[in-house]
Amino acid sequence: MEAMMGISDAELMQVIDEAHEAGVKLEIHQGLPIWEFLPSPIHAIVAERVSQSVRKTTGDESGCGCFHYQDMSIRFPDGSIRRPDISIFCEEPSPTQTATTSIPKAVVEIVSPGSEIKDLELSPPFYLLHGVLDVVVFDPRTGMASHFRREERKQLQSPFELALECGCSVSV
Repeated sequence: MEAMMGISDAELMQVIDEAHEAGVKLEIHQGLPIWEFLPSPIHAIVAERVSQSVRKTTGDESGCGCFHYQDMSIRFPDGSIRRPDISIFCEEPSPTQTATTSIPKAVVEIVSPGSEIKDLELSPPFYLLHGVLDVVVFDPRTGMASHFRREERKQLQSPFELALECGCSVSV
């Protein structure tokens, strides 16, 4: 990443933190900086509700811990740094001051006005390419969600419960 951006990881994380303090969310998507305003109250409320619904699927024997985090910085193998609204991991990521390199098993994105292209067009193929098994993109304005897996895309109407491939469930 240093060669791509010309700055160290620590400097990049400082820029991301400073952007956050200024009310802007910064991600690096395949070398391209993506700037968004911080989420609205409805976005934050929906993300919290969905995050709190994450649990092990009844009867699942996968051993997944279903650890879920909101807005965690994740460094992907191509150097991209993304901050999904909700990331679900089977193993708890190591605590660091920089982005984790652990890849989540599932990601949930909440669509805000202006983030539709990033959330629906850029993010799902990117996450799937990097090994995320389930990507859910939910638009609270319409109540519609798109659920992406490697070979399929489904449209779902909220409210619904979704069993994820990793052995966790989420309510949207």
